[in-house]
Amino acid sequence: MPMAPTATASLNEQVIRELYEAAEVQDVERFVSLFAPNGYFWDVSAGAKYFGDDIGRTVSIYAAAFPDMHRALDKFYVVGDVVVVELSLNGTHRGPLSLPAGTIQRTGKEIHAPCCDVFHLEDGKVTSFHCYTAATILLGQLDVLGNLGAAFAATPT
Repeated sequence: MPMAPTATASLNEQVIRELYEAAEVQDVERFVSLFAPNGYFWDVSAGAKYFGDDIGRTVSIYAAAFPDMHRALDKFYVVGDVVVVELSLNGTHRGPLSLPAGTIQRTGKEIHAPCCDVFHLEDGKVTSFHCYTAATILLGQLDVLGNLGAAFAATPT
């Protein structure tokens, strides 16, 4: 017989669902407000960590590149103060995608990239968010994987 979720686990899942909702509607202020003062977002595949108000840049970066971005939340795994989410990132590349290695100009291609997010929470606030996007799949779907140098050097059209 499965164990009933604890009140803390249920609250933590609610917080993470609210975080995704804030990202969906591009509400940067609400997204950032769900993090603890010392919390951070680590975009593992891009090699970038964000702290404080910069955490909201992650929402803005993907909203600029994929204005129709939808995060399909597949499975939640909640154990106490840890929440793991299997999801996919879905959208059409209609704007510049700014990454630490450079910017990929719009390709008009659709993405359906698998992703796994790991959250740690404390007192109902996110202390860490590690995002593991399947970058090779995403870049392959943008049709730039074979020539990343040219993709980053391309000028807007």
